[in-house]
Amino acid sequence: MDPMHGARRLIVMRHAKAGELPGGPDAERALAPRGQRDAAAAGQWLAGHGYIPDVVICSTARRARQTWRGVCAELPVPVEALQDPRLYEAGAGDLVEIISAAAPGTATLMYVGHNPAAQNLASALLGQPVGFPTAAIAVIGLAAPWAELAPGGGELVASWVPAPRPAG
Repeated sequence: MDPMHGARRLIVMRHAKAGELPGGPDAERALAPRGQRDAAAAGQWLAGHGYIPDVVICSTARRARQTWRGVCAELPVPVEALQDPRLYEAGAGDLVEIISAAAPGTATLMYVGHNPAAQNLASALLGQPVGFPTAAIAVIGLAAPWAELAPGGGELVASWVPAPRPAG
């Protein structure tokens, strides 16, 4: 398979850097200022390379929704995200099941969610371990239909991680 011209692309993105919410529910943690900057930078990178999703599935956690809003604001066309509460606590196997149900005509699907699921999904599809810091993106080319998503069935088309920030 030539991943650059593969039948489908899956964009896996871990939410951007979130702040703390002492005593509050984890699902309500908001993006930190760094996370807001990284989400916008991720959107600029996706747009600049032409990786525009047809469909987005996004965790209902506040930080994931905010990440998607930051990304989406930088894309050249509006893309609506489907918020799926199953994604908040999903493991990689759950994600495969959810993604496998994508409409057959979907060329590019994007997942915005959490670790370790994002990292484990990308690693499984690529057949090798990958690192996945906050706001990381892996664009994975897939030759098989969504319904046949399987370990080792993808090839890395591109990846992005935020620029390192100075300590302090």
